[in-house]
Amino acid sequence: MDRELAADRGCPPVQQNGSSSEKPARNVAVALRYAPGEMAAPHVVASGRGEIARRILELAQQHGIKVRADADLAELLVAVEVGEQIPIAAFAAVAEILMYIYRANRPPPR
Repeated sequence: MDRELAADRGCPPVQQNGSSSEKPARNVAVALRYAPGEMAAPHVVASGRGEIARRILELAQQHGIKVRADADLAELLVAVEVGEQIPIAAFAAVAEILMYIYRANRPPPR
């Protein structure tokens, strides 16, 4: 199964309960794709700053993709070309985020 995420830089996540009427500005966003068995490591599928970052995060939200704020990781990954594998230096941080996503998407115990 494919796993995707957007790494965000610049501010804490927007509250999802409707109590916040303003969305903070987003500086950097990176979207990754990882398909175990199909690829050795996650690949960058979109990245950008400013308006492009805002659009990446908007699309992630529309499609129910989990977003995790990590300024250092986002800065490292925004330098990677779209379609390229993430650098070895990012493996540990991305693995931690993937674990977060797997847990968040796990069905509740019966």
